[in-house]
Amino acid sequence: MAKSKKKQPKRYLFEEVLAFLKHNDGKSFNYKQLGAAMEIDNESDRFSLLETLEELKHQGFVIETDIGKYAAKESKTYQTGTIDFTTQGTAFVIISPDVPDVFIPFKRTKDALHGDLVKVFVHPQQGRGKAEGEVVEVIQRRKTKFVGSIQINPKFAFVVPDYTKIHVDFFVPLEHINGAKNGQKVLVEMTEWKRGSDNPNGKVIDVLGNSGEHETEIHAIMAEYGLPMVFAPEVEAAAKKLATEITPEEISKRRDFRGITTFTIDPHDAKDFDDALSLQKLENGNWEVGVHIADVTHYLKPHTILDDEAVSRATSVYLVDRCVPMLPEVLSNFACSLRPHEEKYCFSAVFELDDNAQIQNQWFGKTVIYSDHRFSYEEVQTIIETGEGPYKDEIFTLDRLAKILRAERTSKGSIFFDKAEVKFQLDDAGAPTGVYFKTQKDAHKLIEDFMLLANRKVAEFLGKKTKDDNQQNQKNRAKKDKNDKGSDAVVYRIHDVPKDEKLMELNNFVERFGYSVAVGNKMKTAQSINKLLQDVKNKKEQSMIELLAVRSMPKAVYTTKNVGHYGLGFDYYTHFTSPIRRYPDVMVHRLLEAKLNHTHYLKADELELLCKHSSEMEKLASDAERASIKYKQVEYLEDKIGQEFEGVISGVTEWGIFVEIIENKCEGRVSMRDMKDDQYSFDEDNYRVVGRKTGRIYTLGDKVTIKVRRADLVKKQLDFEFVSGVPSTKEVEIRNPKRYKKRR
Repeated sequence: MAKSKKKQPKRYLFEEVLAFLKHNDGKSFNYKQLGAAMEIDNESDRFSLLETLEELKHQGFVIETDIGKYAAKESKTYQTGTIDFTTQGTAFVIISPDVPDVFIPFKRTKDALHGDLVKVFVHPQQGRGKAEGEVVEVIQRRKTKFVGSIQINPKFAFVVPDYTKIHVDFFVPLEHINGAKNGQKVLVEMTEWKRGSDNPNGKVIDVLGNSGEHETEIHAIMAEYGLPMVFAPEVEAAAKKLATEITPEEISKRRDFRGITTFTIDPHDAKDFDDALSLQKLENGNWEVGVHIADVTHYLKPHTILDDEAVSRATSVYLVDRCVPMLPEVLSNFACSLRPHEEKYCFSAVFELDDNAQIQNQWFGKTVIYSDHRFSYEEVQTIIETGEGPYKDEIFTLDRLAKILRAERTSKGSIFFDKAEVKFQLDDAGAPTGVYFKTQKDAHKLIEDFMLLANRKVAEFLGKKTKDDNQQNQKNRAKKDKNDKGSDAVVYRIHDVPKDEKLMELNNFVERFGYSVAVGNKMKTAQSINKLLQDVKNKKEQSMIELLAVRSMPKAVYTTKNVGHYGLGFDYYTHFTSPIRRYPDVMVHRLLEAKLNHTHYLKADELELLCKHSSEMEKLASDAERASIKYKQVEYLEDKIGQEFEGVISGVTEWGIFVEIIENKCEGRVSMRDMKDDQYSFDEDNYRVVGRKTGRIYTLGDKVTIKVRRADLVKKQLDFEFVSGVPSTKEVEIRNPKRYKKRR
């Protein structure tokens, strides 16, 4: 199969070099010293490093203190960061978590587009106001392809972007419309942005179809986020050539679980089954629980076209009506799917537990299994509740052990965000016919607890250094193998401790509802957040407070630098249990196999680069999923214009009030200019709007009644209007709500 060498993305290198030099302020380095410090040790990457240093010098971020030696240029006037536009055309440049965002007024954004890496001139700050600046240069484009609707005139065409944070239209000459018809949804590629021009030039590279049609809009969402809908023919061909049969020779190399009761538990409509549980009682009275994970790496080999494609995608994407898989169907739905009554290769974590769910022994390795039964979550839940059904004894035992594991997690600070997931009932054409909420019950938690156990213990096995590890490292060093390019780095899934400032802001907000959040102690904070989430159950403010609690937390990411997983209360945590749909799990399987065989997989810098890419792709996939849900919400309300619903105010801005409908979680906006009963002003300090004549107040968390005014499928936007009274006229103070403003 074709091989390809991975190159470090220029943007990451740019940011990492600049961050390193700023961290070592006042010190100078040549490119070899930088390369050694950043663990760059091949000629290709060193050349890229030298190019990056020259580019940084050219742009004024770095100075050459001596021939071939570089240092960060001290400057408070110019900064570099990622530009984040609002829907009004203004923007903020995000420098770093420790530096305040720089506000960029309308018309001071130059030729930057949302998400670009930019250089900004920061104006001298007046008093305690916002830092304000202007874009002077676009260093790197985040993307150059955009989805929009084409408007064709006799002599030219424009593409109007779907994404409201892209604030300009693209001018397209008629010879570059690629056969598109007026009003169709297209993918346009920006070709240039001439100096002094208000609009960039572009060309249509794909015609997606007619706006408002289901398939068109779903494909448009994927294209907007740069996610592929199909596999290239050569990738499909490579998958079909794989030898997927189960052979006696391979079975002989593995621990055999085919005679032990094993089953899968998944959603009723799942097509890929990447985990299974086995259970047997041992002669000593303990329980052996096997967590069996599809052995994807048996088929997916590094530097093949299939692996390159998996790296590029990094994750499966779950849209409202479909799954776009990371791996071709041959692997995801057949060879690697632990289907019932079939023998399958697995990578397993096997635990001997006593009756109190305490681990007495553990084992990791390659196995072969036979799944005796395929359960849905609903079937297992019925068995738990009624006491009747196939393999009920095994289900009862696993449920009992899982609940002990869960209680232990709770006692050690695990936080339980149990937010309901919105799902749509769709007809054959993909149109929504109803809404329901997916909630976690014991059946879901049973699987989750054993997957968390496997993930945690694999991370500990890989990350904790033992006496045997140290002896093995000494042997490796004694060999002085110059060809050994491995490392002891591990891929972790981390969730950092929330900052006290964020927690204080959350506490200040929830206090107005009579709740509190402890600050300053990890355990007490976790316990207070769990109590808060329990206390708001079935209250009008539940959805909003759950959202704000999540926002107070850092984002979970993949990295080789372990800080633990605060949300779960684990010192070590990774992702091992879903290699069919997540590439980091593939990396962890390879790392685990390498450790078991006393070999190496990848160097630390290579792993870290893959971790960053995986985290970025995970976010894109999540954004695409939310966009598909938003589209279905708009479509669901399209035939309900004029109908009234109870809702909760979920956001307040100077342009309008956002309301989430209670019964279906659809969110829309009441525009300020449509509120005719009074002149309303945005009270920024208290995160509310106030009527100038009547003193009426609309503030976050208030319950209101709205009427659906408009459902715009093209813009994926819902417009509401208030029907009944004013939720509040009393003065309510929010101590420091500014951090909760949504940039719209």
